Amino acid sequence: MEPRTVAKDKFFIVIRGKSRKGFSRGCIGRVEAETQRGELMGLLYSGGSNAGSPKSGGMVRREDTYPLTRHQAQLLLFISSISKRLELLCNPQLFAAICELSQDDLVVVKYKKGHLPGLVKNLMQIGKKENKDDLHMLGFEVEPVDYGSNLSSKKAAPLPLFSAADILQVVPSYSNPLGLHLKDGQCGSLNEKAVTRINSMPTMRSRPRQLSENHREQTVSRPQSLSTSHMTLEVGSMVEVESNSGITVYGVVRWLGTPGGKTGEWAGIELEYDVNGCSDGKYGGQRYFTCKGARALFVPVTKCSPDSRFFSSTGKETPKSTEMPPVPPFEESEDYAPPIPESEALSLLVGRMKGIQGHINSCYLDTTLFSLFSSSVTLDNIYQRPADTEQPVTCTLRKIVNRLRRHGFVPADSVMNFRKQLGCDSFQTEEKDPEEFISVFFQKVLCMEPLLKLRSRGERSEGAYTFQIFLEKEQIGQIPSVQQLLDTSCLSCDLKFEEMPSLLMVHMPRFGNKYKMFSHIIPSTELDITDLLYNSPRECFICGHLAEHECVQCLPDHKLQPGRVKQYCTTCNTQVHTHPSRQGHSPKALTVPDDVASHSSVPRHMMKLFAVLCIHTSHYVSFIKYGPDPHSWLFFDSMADRCGDDQQGYNIPEIRVCPELGDFLSQPEEQLARANPTQTPELVHRLLCDSYMFLYQNPAKPLSNPNHQEP
Repeated sequence: MEPRTVAKDKFFIVIRGKSRKGFSRGCIGRVEAETQRGELMGLLYSGGSNAGSPKSGGMVRREDTYPLTRHQAQLLLFISSISKRLELLCNPQLFAAICELSQDDLVVVKYKKGHLPGLVKNLMQIGKKENKDDLHMLGFEVEPVDYGSNLSSKKAAPLPLFSAADILQVVPSYSNPLGLHLKDGQCGSLNEKAVTRINSMPTMRSRPRQLSENHREQTVSRPQSLSTSHMTLEVGSMVEVESNSGITVYGVVRWLGTPGGKTGEWAGIELEYDVNGCSDGKYGGQRYFTCKGARALFVPVTKCSPDSRFFSSTGKETPKSTEMPPVPPFEESEDYAPPIPESEALSLLVGRMKGIQGHINSCYLDTTLFSLFSSSVTLDNIYQRPADTEQPVTCTLRKIVNRLRRHGFVPADSVMNFRKQLGCDSFQTEEKDPEEFISVFFQKVLCMEPLLKLRSRGERSEGAYTFQIFLEKEQIGQIPSVQQLLDTSCLSCDLKFEEMPSLLMVHMPRFGNKYKMFSHIIPSTELDITDLLYNSPRECFICGHLAEHECVQCLPDHKLQPGRVKQYCTTCNTQVHTHPSRQGHSPKALTVPDDVASHSSVPRHMMKLFAVLCIHTSHYVSFIKYGPDPHSWLFFDSMADRCGDDQQGYNIPEIRVCPELGDFLSQPEEQLARANPTQTPELVHRLLCDSYMFLYQNPAKPLSNPNHQEP
């Protein structure tokens, strides 16, 4: 079948598929012809010093490519790392902004071991064009912004050259602060044969920006109606602070209060890039929140103003550009992506536009999927099932998980498609809770039987996907641990686990979005369910020998470690219940296996905490344990910020590191019980007071589907 020729200047990048006739994933090509079978014939451009010179042609399937303009192809070609090319495409908003950069736009770039703000001064053509098929690479000359003593800004001549992958953030030129002071630096001698300055920077844009100087001044002027005196700050507010040198820095409020030694209300702000003299969330030796080093700024709230990049001269909020280019489907459904290892989690996941992007009340689903699949191995036996035996909804799930694990970001349209395929109309628009979604998810998507087998009052077994805590508040202390809640609930309701579960999701005692039975709950990093297993050997609470009796009335006894399960051997049972305060108790005889000796040691059955779902004002977020290190905790919010209005905007997901949670949970249990939650760091306090569901896994027993037959 003869290929048909196509118009010149059609470029593409290979986003998936195995290497075929010279093309591999991440390669950039120019279309020369197209077959009726949907295959592209084209020239392949390599990387390195001769990146602009094409190699011999090749052939690739159209569905394995993503179309590019010439300008986009030139920008990506200068990125030598294949993975960084694809990572940039995974952030469509940033890539679109980079493609439209204009002279004097403010950007933040990766520079040495930190981040550097600067102004784009020139678009540079890299490489020599020796024949008609050569393609110049494009890079940016960036002039560092002089923040005086506030920022590390070393003089550089010539101006440093950056690729599109080095740009972390773009701020349009019309929202720069007035009077921006630039460094007095001259562009030194460059190898003009290899690097050529493009004099007309506006030609970089796909369409010119229509702004007059007068309109520019109006846009950046702060409206009086938005002055600090009329502004109510709260944690999560986006603000700007003007430095002594007249430079404005931007950030998000992470803490509000009065630091030690100060008066009045102060704000702890996480800045968008590193600033010399700033901390990682400490002030005066006291930690108030946690962020990357050199990004925490503490100032009086009177110094803060609303982020002017979101407001027009009328004082009304105006959306940033909400044009979201189509996100290329990088993953193949049949490929298996393993859980993200601890060593790669921070570089892949931490930041804005990371995780799963929320849309239309989807936070219940976003947080649950992220918690179950980002780092946990529990569900991988199910996740690896052959694709040809699966329903479309399961294939969609695999694409979501593949994309999350390989690129760290899943766009909202993927999740909306998944909600639609679930078959429940209300899941597409209405707000749900994770418990409701989990039941549908395991039943309809994974086709699994209930995860838990619970024996009620020693009689028949019942199935459940999650474990709901039921108890009376008087049965336990004011700030209980998850272990205490589980033990008390099981004994009060006379419930036992028939077998050791692979996955245990414990739903905290709360009703609706407002009422909570306990103001704070202490996470148990490990759950010991040895004493909650039916017909399983247990050891005496007093002497450690084989237990033969269990007493529910002893559970809250303050002389016997309140909240802990109480089971005794025959001797200890008699002695404990001779006490006058316990003579009215009714111990219950336990079923003891015949083959277990009375003095044999009883193995402990433990489960490890790997995620916590939290809710506050109808919005769900999650904390995820991404590795064995005690400090390996992440905080995920699928709707941490928003660009644009409700009709045309989109949500910005964010993932933050949370090592302070590891510091807190590493304390002894007795110390945790005495802790004052109101004096803990912001994210720790949020977990303690907003916890909704704790997720535990059994590392020695990954989840499997007994109904699935391997081919």
